[in-house]
Amino acid sequence: MVRFAVPVALLLALLVGSPLHAAESPPKGSLVIIGGALRPDNAAVWDRIIALAGGKGARIAVFASASANPEKSGAFLVERLNRYGANAFFVPVAVQLGTDYQAAADNPELAKAVSTAGGAYFAGGDQARITRALRRPDGANSLVLDALWSMYRRGGVIAGTSAGAAIMSSSMFGHPKPVLATLKLGLTDGQEITPGLGFIGDDVFVDQHLLVRGRFARMLPAMLQKGYKLGLGIDENTAMVVGPQRDVEVIGYKGALVVDLSAANAQEGAFNVSNVRLSYLDNGDRFNIASHAFTPAPDKADGRLDPARPYYREPLFSADILGNSTVVDLMGKLIDSDQPEAIGLTLDSANSVQPDLGFEFKFSRTGESVGYMSAATEAYSIYNVRLDIRPIIVKRPLYQYK
Repeated sequence: MVRFAVPVALLLALLVGSPLHAAESPPKGSLVIIGGALRPDNAAVWDRIIALAGGKGARIAVFASASANPEKSGAFLVERLNRYGANAFFVPVAVQLGTDYQAAADNPELAKAVSTAGGAYFAGGDQARITRALRRPDGANSLVLDALWSMYRRGGVIAGTSAGAAIMSSSMFGHPKPVLATLKLGLTDGQEITPGLGFIGDDVFVDQHLLVRGRFARMLPAMLQKGYKLGLGIDENTAMVVGPQRDVEVIGYKGALVVDLSAANAQEGAFNVSNVRLSYLDNGDRFNIASHAFTPAPDKADGRLDPARPYYREPLFSADILGNSTVVDLMGKLIDSDQPEAIGLTLDSANSVQPDLGFEFKFSRTGESVGYMSAATEAYSIYNVRLDIRPIIVKRPLYQYK
């Protein structure tokens, strides 16, 4: 007789009837990660959330835990989702005076309602309120958080805007300094960087309000500090839809940046990093997290730019690389230019912290850099531009009157 040794873990799983490693199985659901300021008339995003939750009449749990006024925010979102055809309901789990939010987060009836829903939607506000509301004081998951994971693993959708987007990665910004001050002074783990809920996995860092507020630059020190190689940053009124095969599709008003640090090198001292790869995904573009493959939107499929026929033929420079969408504007000009590089600067007032410290952002085309232009909107998609950031000395006075 041939005997087979049965691992104890497997034997226990068989005896109790639970699947082995169920908690580690890849989720069958989707994420809709919104960069904040989602307009009520952005039908592309609202309709996609409802479709992924099961279509018209889908039950969607609304979490306004991040809001300073959860009831008011929750009521608005329930009404908005229902106007687009959902059957949404408010989940009263929020940190506020006069409520026992911990008891609510461990309420079995609430947990069951969330678990059996087709999706969940997280409002914006303060992301720290979300994690505090859904985790127990010892850091363990509440019943409602476990229910969210159950729904997501089963095939439901988890959507979130602004703060609701920040929680998607396993690390998130807590209450950080402004972007330039973050480059100058760094980040404190446990204060400015705190644990998120990790729905997208442990290998991707997420940030929001990205282009409007120049936040792509603060992603870099955070990712380096926490060991992330890949980051996704989404702009306002725009969403990244992440499917179960880890395909990312951008929908909405603007777009998203893919930050790749897999070949980057950081120096000690003042923030200094080289060989970052940046890509800009426009509406309709796709990116696969596992393969790093890019697919342009159908309106750009035949619009690959020819480096031998550039549109821009002058030096490319910006004195405010952290300005509203400046990084994408400069990348777009570079990919359609006869110039090998573009330079952007960021510096502060003479009354700021370390006023003599600024940073140069050098964007370069490489053999892997590719650009596409839409025939319909003339918008660019830009893949694999190299970025090097190094500190510079800002001389004072910066300027003089003639």
